[in-house]
Amino acid sequence: MAVQILTVCGAGIGTSEILRVTAVRALQRLGIEATVTATDAAHVAALAEDAQVVLATSEKVAEIGRTYAQVIVIDNIVDQAEVEAKLADALE
Repeated sequence: MAVQILTVCGAGIGTSEILRVTAVRALQRLGIEATVTATDAAHVAALAEDAQVVLATSEKVAEIGRTYAQVIVIDNIVDQAEVEAKLADALE
């Protein structure tokens, strides 16, 4: 079963999509099967029910609300090494 991951930003089309692509690449390098979905902060609660991990910038963490998913703060959404290291820590 693939891990469910959400990437979050304000509108769900900019930052979250860039972070989604960075996360997909990191997961491929780690050999972890996952479904990564980009979304906006307003819809994360509905989608987070099935997610094991939520990736967000520090500005958006407060908007995520309560979730059982592990919330990981990403400082630089295009830093492949940062995203890979944080996903490895969370999922391995």
